[in-house]
Amino acid sequence: AEEERTYEMTDPMADAFAPSWDRDEKHLYFLASTDVALGSGWANTSAMQADPDYAAYVILLQDDLDSPFLPESDEEPVEDEADEEESEDEEASEEENTEDVEEEEAEEDEGMRIEWDGIADRTLALPMGTGNYRYTESGPAGSVFIGDFGTLQKFTLDKGEAEVFARGVSQPSISADGKKMLVRMRRQWKIVGTAAPPSDGAKALSITLRMQLDRQAEWQQLFDEAWRYEQDYFYDPGMHGRDWDDVYDRYAPLIPHVRHRADLNYILDQMNGELSVGHSFVFGGDFPAVDTVRVGLLGAEFVADQGHWQIDRIFTTESWNPRLRAPLARPGVDVEEGYYLMAVDGVPLTADTDPYRALDGTANRQTLLHVNDEPTMDDAWTVLVEPIRSEAGLRQRAWVEDNRRRVDELSGGKLAYVWVPNTSFPGYVSFNRYFFAQQDKAGAVIDERFNGGGLLDDYMVDLMTRDLRAAITNEVPNGVPFRLPAGILGPKVLLINEMAGSGGDFFPWVFRQQNAGPLIGMRTWGGLVKSSVHYSLIDGGALTAPDNAVFDPINNVWIGENVGIPPDIEVQLSAQAHAEGRDLQLERAVEEALRLLETESVPRVTPPAFPAPARPDR
Repeated sequence: AEEERTYEMTDPMADAFAPSWDRDEKHLYFLASTDVALGSGWANTSAMQADPDYAAYVILLQDDLDSPFLPESDEEPVEDEADEEESEDEEASEEENTEDVEEEEAEEDEGMRIEWDGIADRTLALPMGTGNYRYTESGPAGSVFIGDFGTLQKFTLDKGEAEVFARGVSQPSISADGKKMLVRMRRQWKIVGTAAPPSDGAKALSITLRMQLDRQAEWQQLFDEAWRYEQDYFYDPGMHGRDWDDVYDRYAPLIPHVRHRADLNYILDQMNGELSVGHSFVFGGDFPAVDTVRVGLLGAEFVADQGHWQIDRIFTTESWNPRLRAPLARPGVDVEEGYYLMAVDGVPLTADTDPYRALDGTANRQTLLHVNDEPTMDDAWTVLVEPIRSEAGLRQRAWVEDNRRRVDELSGGKLAYVWVPNTSFPGYVSFNRYFFAQQDKAGAVIDERFNGGGLLDDYMVDLMTRDLRAAITNEVPNGVPFRLPAGILGPKVLLINEMAGSGGDFFPWVFRQQNAGPLIGMRTWGGLVKSSVHYSLIDGGALTAPDNAVFDPINNVWIGENVGIPPDIEVQLSAQAHAEGRDLQLERAVEEALRLLETESVPRVTPPAFPAPARPDR
């Protein structure tokens, strides 16, 4: 019977998703995990530690269904002649009445029937193990497809097992009758049957589409869509006090004058700017293709000297960054700081020519350099290198390692330097790398300047605010006892600046809220209304909708938005100090951390006297 009620089909103690109805109208499949743990936070940095496994389940929708996974008897049935004759008569009778039965079933089919009593006991795990499954798709009656990040498996109830259907696939879409599947396989779209795995020679779809595009009409539609998009998803129903209909009337008259997608982006940016919110971005769209420049970079800094370009610094991978590539800092490349770059691919180079013009077109291509330790082509030698497209990673790592060495020098080896570039996965990795590799330090300078944001931190600050709890003896002769918890337990200071925002706003806020230490530098950017891209626009472009804001529930105030997080000790950078190679903010951070060490240092851990064995009185 039809009821206007909501029923709970899965256990709330598990994270269940990806349901698919079996076409036999008797089973429901889904994925679930009972070890999501910190992943349930989703917006927190601690959620990045979660790596739950998911299992596939089936629910028997009616209580008269037997489990498809009951053990089968290994005894063979014995039939006498009378049984065989009776069986033959029954088969003949069934064949005669097949059409009548099918007609009756069609007439009696009232759709899917679900019996709710005892449904939890009729929820069974499919016997296929756990994995990083991401979706399910209903197959032919009695089967389901289960996929992860590339492998698609097919589970069939009558077989009671899963078989690999295809590898290297994504985005499967199954026809209404369950017999065909449209799937993306190795950058090609193919239509395959669902009964058996596709052959390697399955034919790819060849589609030629033509379109007559009225760009003026498209731009009008994009504008209307963007206006409605912000209205539907903006976190504040009051639109920050703006009359959104009035905003539409203000900017709509400009659309007939748009002649390029860049014009439209400008208008959308201006319209969304009426909301006075930080995370408001417009990007992408249907732009004409343009030529791109592939300038090769050598991972070096040059200075003009004696009419030629001298290599002033060679950036390295710091020996332990496997994802970085430094063209001039590789074994066998005979180039040192102070040498001169005399020619590129045989073309002489002087200080009158931009060296990057000479390197245009050499990115990721073997390139011959003439190098000399004197500014002359006489006796110059050649080296074969492969320039890179970007030096950003090398220069960033050099800045970080220079800071670490500087903090170590200024503090006499007492302080660690920990860099947090963002509150996403790279920031998580960087924090773990620097924080736990320097546990021998008494305190730390944490640097989140230029923090690009991401999630809201609860992982790093929680680790940095833990106190000494216990210690474990070290069996190494004269070994230092191990402290619990792990990490740097002494005082910390946090460097901030105006280029840190979003998650980089929340990080210093929670650092202060948890009394982890003082903030030093300049006020952060101020953007803590999180935004999302819920779907793309018709031409592939997109815009963000600020849909969640962060607030302090204790004091009932919004955090950071359009305000930023101010420092406890304000320190501005100066051009003169920068020219002298000094970082005034870093120097002040070391000074403050050393001052805190005088009163907040972690006591030296030494074991108590070892116990003597008990001896009976004599």
